[in-house]
Amino acid sequence: MHTGLRITAFAAALAATFGTAYGVGRGVDPIVAESGPAPHDEHGEPAARQQEGEGHAGHDGSPAGGLEISANGYTLDLATPRVQAGRRAELRFTVRDSNGEAVTAYQREHDKELHLVLASRDLVTYRHLHPTRAADGTWSTPVDLPAAGGYRVFADFTPAGKGAENLTLGADLAVSGRYAPAPLPAPGGTVRTDGYEVELAGTLRTGRASELKLKVSRAGESVNDLQPYLGAYGHLVALRSGDLAHLHVHPNGEPGDGTTRPGPEISFTATAPGDGTYRLFLDFRHRGEVHTAAFTVRAGSAPGAERAEGHGH
Repeated sequence: MHTGLRITAFAAALAATFGTAYGVGRGVDPIVAESGPAPHDEHGEPAARQQEGEGHAGHDGSPAGGLEISANGYTLDLATPRVQAGRRAELRFTVRDSNGEAVTAYQREHDKELHLVLASRDLVTYRHLHPTRAADGTWSTPVDLPAAGGYRVFADFTPAGKGAENLTLGADLAVSGRYAPAPLPAPGGTVRTDGYEVELAGTLRTGRASELKLKVSRAGESVNDLQPYLGAYGHLVALRSGDLAHLHVHPNGEPGDGTTRPGPEISFTATAPGDGTYRLFLDFRHRGEVHTAAFTVRAGSAPGAERAEGHGH
């Protein structure tokens, strides 16, 4: 959201920042911020502000993103707490202030006032949505979720007003139907999605910075003409398995600012705040279409335990 990396963090054991940086001459369309500003689709902000407003979980007790329904005087009021699997429905919600009034003014960041992420508890189903807001502050968006079970809704926004901080609030969504939980996809180095191949290389370490690189190709050829999507060449949402702690980050530099080129590879400098398994969802745009590549990433502090690998579906 702002010119700079934004990480929204809210819940006791995890707070983080993904400092993102493109490789020289390259670029693409979810932990402690590294040096340099990093834009965030609509969620990026300078590392200094993150540290002032959020801190680092595990170090100063700041909670991690999306695990609270209320924070800083704002509450996510989900008017549609349940939908049915396989049926199109209208998801409606309101953000309320400390007086219970609907919030109707937001800071517009990376083309949008609010970003909405939906994810199943098993981290198999994922949606990055951009709902519309009515004059009375009610947000709505159509959804069609394929499988029954528990889901989490994440609203990422910054209220209007001087000094307002970015928030990610979360609420549970029940999807009715016959429930068959899926296992978390196993790690692997390559994802294939919609005819594209995305390779993930690097290690994710706990407590220290490391580099993760993603390379996009199609039909065996590197993709060198990725297109901007919501103000950036790439958007990454990270959800931690178990509690679904939420991180939403974006690459360093914006299209046209001279710092990046839309090449096939993007580099993320990241520090995991704690051991665990994360699911990464990378959105990129090519030939007018948005595609998502999902990876399972393990972060560990023991020597030789850290791995950052991907798995296609």
